[in-house]
Amino acid sequence: MSNELIIDFSSAGERIALLQDKKLVELHEEDFSSRFSVGDMYLGVIKKFKQELNATFVDVGYHRDAFLHYQDLGPKIRSLVKLTKGAVQGGIKSGDLTNFKIEPDTLKTGKITDVLRKGQKILVQVAKEPISSKGPKLSSEISIAGKYFILVPFINSITVSKKIESAEERNRLKNLTQSLKGNNYGLICRTAAVGKTVQDLHRDLMQLQEKWELVVTNLKSAGPGELILGEDSRSHMVLRDMLSQPFSAIVTNDAKFHGELKQFLESISPDLVKVLKLYKGKEPIFSQFGIDKQIKMSFGKSVAMAGGPYLIIEHTEALHVIDVNSGNRQNRKADTTDYALNVNVESAKEIARQLRLRDMGGIIVIDFIDLRNPAHKKTLLMELKKAMANDPAKHTILPMSKFGLIQITRQRVRPETNITTAETCPMCKGEGKVEASILLTDEIEHKLDQILSFSKPKKIELVAHPFVEAFLTKGVVGKSWKWFLKHKIKVKVTADPNYHYGEYHFFDSNDEEIVV
Repeated sequence: MSNELIIDFSSAGERIALLQDKKLVELHEEDFSSRFSVGDMYLGVIKKFKQELNATFVDVGYHRDAFLHYQDLGPKIRSLVKLTKGAVQGGIKSGDLTNFKIEPDTLKTGKITDVLRKGQKILVQVAKEPISSKGPKLSSEISIAGKYFILVPFINSITVSKKIESAEERNRLKNLTQSLKGNNYGLICRTAAVGKTVQDLHRDLMQLQEKWELVVTNLKSAGPGELILGEDSRSHMVLRDMLSQPFSAIVTNDAKFHGELKQFLESISPDLVKVLKLYKGKEPIFSQFGIDKQIKMSFGKSVAMAGGPYLIIEHTEALHVIDVNSGNRQNRKADTTDYALNVNVESAKEIARQLRLRDMGGIIVIDFIDLRNPAHKKTLLMELKKAMANDPAKHTILPMSKFGLIQITRQRVRPETNITTAETCPMCKGEGKVEASILLTDEIEHKLDQILSFSKPKKIELVAHPFVEAFLTKGVVGKSWKWFLKHKIKVKVTADPNYHYGEYHFFDSNDEEIVV
């Protein structure tokens, strides 16, 4: 499987498209003016408690207070509060935790008011970006992600990703990590660490320690609601999180960003520098790689698949609903029992791509074509799980219910990617009805009568849609000639293909619009 990352960079932000075998599977958009991305750290201030929820609202500079639940404080919250207070007041001047005294862990069943107080300053990290009318969701279990490790302060444990199945490799990474790490911070070994040398691991660890040092340094001069440490750009995050997969091309259209990306790749994965390219074509980069076309085809309410089947995707406040339809599939045989299974399996693959592409989260209910054979139901479930195996978001897939529905819960940390592919008709305003042609010509004639009753311009030009222009000028004695005979003034009729069907305007000899 070939992976290509296409980055459309501008002064306003960046659009990142991930292609697998030329097919769009992920689309990210980042507005440089926006804040509160997942992973960003802020100095928050406790505003008010919701004791019935065992939670608190925190001011992090967003127009709505952020939400922090007791379960998201983490067992090391007392140590974090101690470090935050010491850094803000100037007592703690370094991020070195070697001699830092770790406070006792909090209880899982405790109360948030026993740990925090109103007006208290606390270091927090964005766990979920602002969605709809909700502010960011926060966590106080601080972590900093790198290429091979995730650094977690105030603990001394070493954890290896469950995706690393080799017992030998797991033990090797544990032993190497133990020899590298310092006191009072823990490390999580990522899948990208498999087979890496001590030098590679040590370099990544040093970069993480530098970031942690920067956090403590920034706390010294930070005010309430200020950003302490921002996450890398979205393109950097995508690259960092996908380093275990090979890339055949990484292309961007901005020379300055190309240089920055080259430095970033040299620091985390030098072998990827050779596939980094600068696009210099005249055509927009997303059009050149066929991404714009795929976006228009993939983000509508109806998503067509090869051979005729299609999906209908509906969104509500509570959940998402996907309906699988067989369409007018070719070569369909009424007595073929595997037909429904084949359509469902193809749909499962497309659904997995759609969930990842649109970043749909929460509850997803899928209505597949009815399957009567229990073995077919089991096969479909296995194929759906297989199709979603590469989805980086945490998800759970439930077996098919007796009503033929499959339910999926998928982690939601960012607002869903929603691109409008339908336009409101300027003629009917979305009502689905347009004025009859005869009424339109009557309206034009009435407007002309009004103009001539108020003034007598030397020249009048009517600009309208080509269909309307053809109707008014057709024949030996068209409408325009009848107007001349009636009003003794020539009305020039001109077509403009940019006008919608019901649009028209009158202009005088100075090319100024005549308004009555």
